[in-house]
Amino acid sequence: MNYFAHPTAIIDQDCEIGIGTKIWHFSHIMSGCIIGEACNIGQNVVISSAVKLGRNVKIQNNVSVYTGVICEDDVFLGPSMVFTNVINPRSHVNRKNEYAQTLVHKGASVGANATVVCGNEIGKYAMIGAGAVVTKAVKPYALVVGNPARQIGWVSENGLKLQFDIKNKAVCPETRQEYELEGGEVKRVK
Repeated sequence: MNYFAHPTAIIDQDCEIGIGTKIWHFSHIMSGCIIGEACNIGQNVVISSAVKLGRNVKIQNNVSVYTGVICEDDVFLGPSMVFTNVINPRSHVNRKNEYAQTLVHKGASVGANATVVCGNEIGKYAMIGAGAVVTKAVKPYALVVGNPARQIGWVSENGLKLQFDIKNKAVCPETRQEYELEGGEVKRVK
């Protein structure tokens, strides 16, 4: 094994788990999922079949990542956040063929106790505030909060709020990286 799994973790057959990944107490990794290198899977996490996690994904305690979810590299999923995978679940109706895909792009963060309703796309480096309920797509670099989640600003790749000037330019106060706001979209200036 090129990864670490706590003795209480359950890892089904036919999983792909990348080098350097750590899987902690009481987590369940189901068959058919793909977990990239250097991921950290917290305590009491479920990774369902057909889930794909990129490199360096951090999943905090008590998160269930259901079939239909794809997380690209460097995604952060906060404690007890929730994904759904069916729009209209009913106990007496089998909707296993109706799972909607949720795509979380590179570098995005989802705060503690937030809910991401299935079928939505979270843009790269977006920041979902704690307790937010995401019911529609989130733009790259967007900062969203509330129920339903609404955008209140923009963040840098390091997760700091960006202040745009009259020329629609902003600088990350931590890294000094430059950003540009054009047509309602933020781009990092190379």
